[in-house]
Amino acid sequence: MTELFSLWAESLPQLLLATLTVTIPLSALAFVLALIVAVIATAMRMGRVKPLQWLSRFYVWLFRGTPILVQLFIIFYGLPAIGITLSAWVSAIIAFTLNTGAYAAETLRASVQSIPRGQIEAAKTLNYTGWQTLRHVIAPQALRIALPPLGNDLIDLVKGTSLVMVITLADVFQVGRQIAATTFQPLALYMEVALIYLIIFTVLSWIQGRAEKVSNRYVRSTNA
Repeated sequence: MTELFSLWAESLPQLLLATLTVTIPLSALAFVLALIVAVIATAMRMGRVKPLQWLSRFYVWLFRGTPILVQLFIIFYGLPAIGITLSAWVSAIIAFTLNTGAYAAETLRASVQSIPRGQIEAAKTLNYTGWQTLRHVIAPQALRIALPPLGNDLIDLVKGTSLVMVITLADVFQVGRQIAATTFQPLALYMEVALIYLIIFTVLSWIQGRAEKVSNRYVRSTNA
């Protein structure tokens, strides 16, 4: 047991460095961009312009229907065949942004559609503009409904970043593999990597829970 803790202590700085420089920044940036993509895709899907609706449907169908690993390979290894060469970082950000954005777009669409139509009609009778209706009626309710699945999307994204090792990025999992190969202690190192992921998951779950409580408190206060 002493040897185990000694090995963990020696490898922890390298694992934490990879977590702070690759895993967390990649997850955070990709998720923010994915939300932007999701909002655009949802607006296109629920708009009245048919070509934009079809384009949004195709995007969601394509990126939800293919594995993220395949998408990483196509972007990083496949695109150079047609003259488009991207760095591992850029490839990872693009792949995870588009993949997560497709799932988030479906979440946002379902959240908006779950709002009773009568509330939107009521906003029209109050002479709300389209922007006012979105800001005061649709967005607050849709966001509250979408919070749990969006939180799950973020957690899945963080765990999915372990795949970036296939495009040469040294994330926490890849660093753990490298240390395990030199110390011949794969079980101990993979347990340590798993523990780091569990800590990240726990923190994100706590933040998600707090955000849900705040949004529910807002709903109760407005209904009081």
